[in-house]
Amino acid sequence: MFTKRKSIKQIEEGKDLAPKFDKLGLIPVITTDFKNGNVLMHGYMNRQALKKTIETGEMYYWSRSRKIIWHKGKVSGFIQKVKEIRIDDDQDAVWVKVDTKASCHVGYKSCFYRSVPIKKKNKIKMVFKEKRKVFNAKKVYKGLSNPTKI
Repeated sequence: MFTKRKSIKQIEEGKDLAPKFDKLGLIPVITTDFKNGNVLMHGYMNRQALKKTIETGEMYYWSRSRKIIWHKGKVSGFIQKVKEIRIDDDQDAVWVKVDTKASCHVGYKSCFYRSVPIKKKNKIKMVFKEKRKVFNAKKVYKGLSNPTKI
């Protein structure tokens, strides 16, 4: 499925998909809402996750905390349906546009539900940009460990 990286011209100007995975075998992915362009989440894919995403039209990621391939929405039911996959100029980052009701394991539509004020010198208090959760994460993920690590 993926072509071996042979030349800069091939990578930057060619039609071959030749992704560059980092030393851990990962490539970063930004996922956005295909309807409005809002960023939903940032994650990572390994070769298998990218391959499965392309083949199925549904998002798969590599969970760095759990060390497993993760089918986004399998547990919650909020599957991310792929509308478009793009790769950057040197093929070391992926951007995927998806259709989904929710992406955040906390319950919000986007994982980027808070804003950080700028030009502040004292203790920063973030501002919630999404006021309501899409689902109750405690009910949906009952019994599962939280992927957020302290």
